[in-house]
Amino acid sequence: MKLLTIETRQYLKYYHSRYQQVLDLGVDLYVLNGEGTEDFWPAEKYRLVGNKNLDEMIATAKEWHATEHFDGVITFSEAAVVAVAAIAEALGLPGIGVEAALNSRNKFLMRQSHEKAGAPIPNYRLVHDLAEAKATANEFGYPVIIKPTLGAGSHLVFKVHDDAQMDERFTQAHEGLKNLFWVNSEADGIDMGPVGILVESFLDGREFLMEALAWDDEVYLGSFVDRITMEGDNFDDDIHHAPTNLSPEDIKAVQETVKAGAHAQGLRRSAMHAEVRFHEGKPYLLEIAARVGGGGLDMIARITADYDPIAAVVDVGLSRKPNVRHFTPTGVHTASMCLISDAGVVEKVNVPDEVANSDRAFLLKITASKGDLIRRPPDGNTIIGFLGTTGESEEDAVNLMNDFAEKITVDFQ
Repeated sequence: MKLLTIETRQYLKYYHSRYQQVLDLGVDLYVLNGEGTEDFWPAEKYRLVGNKNLDEMIATAKEWHATEHFDGVITFSEAAVVAVAAIAEALGLPGIGVEAALNSRNKFLMRQSHEKAGAPIPNYRLVHDLAEAKATANEFGYPVIIKPTLGAGSHLVFKVHDDAQMDERFTQAHEGLKNLFWVNSEADGIDMGPVGILVESFLDGREFLMEALAWDDEVYLGSFVDRITMEGDNFDDDIHHAPTNLSPEDIKAVQETVKAGAHAQGLRRSAMHAEVRFHEGKPYLLEIAARVGGGGLDMIARITADYDPIAAVVDVGLSRKPNVRHFTPTGVHTASMCLISDAGVVEKVNVPDEVANSDRAFLLKITASKGDLIRRPPDGNTIIGFLGTTGESEEDAVNLMNDFAEKITVDFQ
């Protein structure tokens, strides 16, 4: 079995751990990067196009496919979802299709697809300037959320409370689009839809994350995670607990909501990362991405729900139904977080042996290296890594996570 994975613009070596998981599943994995480095992957299974032009990426993939005969095309990168759909079509391999990919990547197109299908979503509007943003916010009622249409990782997502704060936050978000990695990493030569800022009404309830699967007429919630962050005006996406403590009735309502959204986007066979937030007792869609979630969400799914999102990506890429069931917790609890530091240039990240060698730290991934620039809101949302712990209860797992996190320190240049 041969799979081709795509990154339009190489994101350091962030996805290498996932590529290794694919290899561990017995798959021959080949990597095609638009922009990247020469030494990214073993040479015999690596192609570097040298740019992000979609036609050139397709041409390179076609030439390679003629000799290697790939069985499928996959990605773990949000910025490559549309390119992968186009390349799969060009190679005659399974894929979600370009229209569904666009609906799953551009938040404005996503909202339009949800609205047309009657799926539950917040009020939303694409705004073009500060005056329009203020007028929309006053119409919806403060507080509101502003977010980029082609964002990822909560970059440039702000909760805004009044006109004065909108002056500041809209300007930051609008200017930040110019240098946002996820905007600038999309393939060139394809219309990605509007690149701009959305204003959305605020949903005042709890938030949940699911690793999910669309397979023909059914949508499965493989895992179910509670976001337990003490929320501010920036969405650092930093603390989670699994499995969810929602009632069976609420879980069923969320499943129906995610199913409606996925089908509205055109997703019928796809691994997905879904985010839902409650408002006045009912679940509303925040987003459904046509790729698996980042950080340690794949590990959390395996530990707390016996669902493997990485294996699901492989199976979908090979056109076979993954091993999935509707959400069923295993009884093990996890707590996890993004490791967040001050802003600055990293000299060293210090992890004591007590943390590094703990059998209860199922996730410890330091993503920051010497010389990396850490940006914090409003300038960016860079993290230094991920930490996750297990426990017999939510309290047990959270307490250990917080204890370990305090012991991880950063020296700055």
